Amino acid sequence: MKKNIHRSTRQKSSFIYKIVANQELLLVFLIIMILGSVIMKVPGFFSVETLFNILRDSMVNVVFALGVFLVLLTGGIDVSFLAIGITSAYLAVLLTPEQGNITLAVIPFVVACVIGCAMGAINAVVVIGTRVSTLIATLATSAVFMGTLFAFGGGVIINNLPEPLEILRTTNIITAPGAVRGTTRLNVLILLVVAIVFIVWAFLRWTIAGRSIFALGGGEEAAQRAAVPVKLVKIMVAVAAGGLAGIAGITFVTLAGTADPTAFTGQELNVIAAVVLGGTAITGGRGSVRGTILGVILISLIRTSLVPLGVPAIWQQTMVGIMLVLGVSLQALSARTKPVRAIIENHSQTDCPEESSVKNFVGEQ
Repeated sequence: MKKNIHRSTRQKSSFIYKIVANQELLLVFLIIMILGSVIMKVPGFFSVETLFNILRDSMVNVVFALGVFLVLLTGGIDVSFLAIGITSAYLAVLLTPEQGNITLAVIPFVVACVIGCAMGAINAVVVIGTRVSTLIATLATSAVFMGTLFAFGGGVIINNLPEPLEILRTTNIITAPGAVRGTTRLNVLILLVVAIVFIVWAFLRWTIAGRSIFALGGGEEAAQRAAVPVKLVKIMVAVAAGGLAGIAGITFVTLAGTADPTAFTGQELNVIAAVVLGGTAITGGRGSVRGTILGVILISLIRTSLVPLGVPAIWQQTMVGIMLVLGVSLQALSARTKPVRAIIENHSQTDCPEESSVKNFVGEQ
């Protein structure tokens, strides 16, 4: 009887530790809790219109977050992604033909991606050449990029986008009835975002270069001993992050219908918090695309649900900051509970000697 009670207690403890260790599971739980709380107060909150609003709010941040996620996997923190995004998008709009059909909308996206990659390469050169931390380097380059944009663009807001982008802005894949605006729409650019998510996921999962990113995050010395080309991987990640930022920037400009150099001011926290909440270790080497997306959705849901819950919108950044602290704290707690979880798992295996011996036999084979 006592043995069964002890086993049950250990199983419960192990379950709790697994929840603490799995931030993705916690994110799903938090998303369900927030949705449930809002629905209880505002029964009509969960609708197609709300879903589309959350997706629209998440589209741009998902692409930004994937770039930040890649850099964070290597153990660095990039804060220049918003500067790269708006600078690339602004220049791409200026280089796009004023007239034309929707097929010409490819031009600004390619241009923004190329410019973003070039800016990412500059980040890599600064980091590798000066050997300063990625945070300090990108903080400096961010100021340079924004200063250059204002110097040449004068801070002028472009309110009239070229015709190809205007056509793209009004092209939707789904239109449904909405309670607030009469109809609610989901822009076709959601397909581009889904494609980017799949490409990044497949790259990290199935390519040697993708695995090298995780290896670099585990420590430069260990990566070098494993024959990982550290400098090349850093350049690759910085260029990829810059390209993703460029695509995110032009996506935002297209959906907003305007190119404002100050559009992203102070928004870094939302993206970085989403990546950390998604389980990406701030020290590098651990994280997932799935967790990053869940983190972005959670931040978007918080922003969307505060007003229905009666919380003033001015508290949005405070809530995001609290969530960031929560994400970092969970990572620290998970690291501390690893030895305890190992002990619990070892004890649970000794309760079933036959099962343990089978596992040992299979392992020996």
